[in-house]
Amino acid sequence: MGSRRAGDWIRVSWDEGPSGRPLRLDLVLYALCIGYALALALTDKHYGFRVWAGFAVAAYGLALAHTLWLRLSPRTTGRWASRWTGVGLIGVVGMLAPLGTLLVRRLSGGDWTPDPGRWAAQPEVWVIERSAELLTTTGTPYVDVTALGRPPVVDDYTPYGPVMPLFGLPRAWFGGSPAGDLLTDARLLFALTAVACAWGAWRLLGRPRVPVRAAQLAAVFPLTALTWATAGPDLAVAGLLILGTTLAAVDRPLWAAGVLALVTSAKLIVLPAAVVVGTLVCARLGAGTLVRFCCVFAGTCAAVHLPALLVAPRDMIEHVLKFPAGLGAVTSPAASPLPGHLIAATGSAGTVIAFVLLGLAAVAMTAWLLVRPPADGADALLRIAAGLGAFTLLTPATRFGYLVYPAVLLGAMLCLRDSTGLRDSTGRPGSARPTRLRASAGTSGRHLRAGRRPG
Repeated sequence: MGSRRAGDWIRVSWDEGPSGRPLRLDLVLYALCIGYALALALTDKHYGFRVWAGFAVAAYGLALAHTLWLRLSPRTTGRWASRWTGVGLIGVVGMLAPLGTLLVRRLSGGDWTPDPGRWAAQPEVWVIERSAELLTTTGTPYVDVTALGRPPVVDDYTPYGPVMPLFGLPRAWFGGSPAGDLLTDARLLFALTAVACAWGAWRLLGRPRVPVRAAQLAAVFPLTALTWATAGPDLAVAGLLILGTTLAAVDRPLWAAGVLALVTSAKLIVLPAAVVVGTLVCARLGAGTLVRFCCVFAGTCAAVHLPALLVAPRDMIEHVLKFPAGLGAVTSPAASPLPGHLIAATGSAGTVIAFVLLGLAAVAMTAWLLVRPPADGADALLRIAAGLGAFTLLTPATRFGYLVYPAVLLGAMLCLRDSTGLRDSTGRPGSARPTRLRASAGTSGRHLRAGRRPG
């Protein structure tokens, strides 16, 4: 009985509802976020994390106070009587403010030092910026770790595909002065890419209403806000995944293939997303379109990887394949205490068990795709989120921060849920144009009768 009541409570609190104020779950969410940020501020060794956490405690505290005010004043009306106010407070105080602070603080140094208490940006930021500089001077973004004249270290590696260094090109071209370094920090381009992709997907869907719960998951959730301020590449990758999936959902499969090829060529671990989207394309448009999708995807990947392979194939394999797999000259430090790592840490038998569990998860995901192919963008994003979440939890060498992918993708799924993948009267997936028209039907009919566009 208790579990049923808890489930009913969560469902009612999750639902946007006619009143627009499902505040009970908001209170719990913001309280948990305060606890996470406070623990990070008091215990974490990374300077950037502690700076973000200090701002985040204030941001989530303001959102909690505002939500409590709404809860205690049910008849309040006006601009401030909106759950979006709490989201906006977190965006300004918990995301923009710490990012600006860390951008300025980075000018005083701290990159490439072994002390994380001096890092105003996470190592992936400097590594990507260095890879861009190498690309402009040597033609390859990868360091030859055998020619350093010393034993290689973790920061010598660039465990990304050849697209990721493009985010560091502004600093390689225009950096070198305080103003130039401030304005060309790779985090700014990561953030702009994520925002631009989200905006583009929203436009493709016909500008549907964005649920507050979607913004809470995708934008102001602690993992997202922390990544926004201190690193950023995973947000750019997630944004491109959302854009590519949306393109497929509105029946633009070749554009979707190109976007997914680029994002896979930035970070190889998102390759399963292309498989999910390819299944969506096949379910909506047939096997012939899937063949064209695969050709564009493979051709784009080949074109992007070919220059790096021609210049230094051994270096690219060392950085992109061997290092993440634990087979490089240096072992990857990714070892967050998630189930896969904890199981593998028990010994060689544990490592085997972890990989078996990972394989079983892959088989289960494949069966899910074959037995019930995704028919709309929301369903595809759910599969991608589940797959990346399972990979993060079960692989022996992983990072806790990769859980930002399920959070962002599930938030985006809420936006696509009522906007794409609706079926026509024959039961087959509808095309992009009927999808947009039917998405409007989810809003009040008075907009159409009055000749106004739904907001």
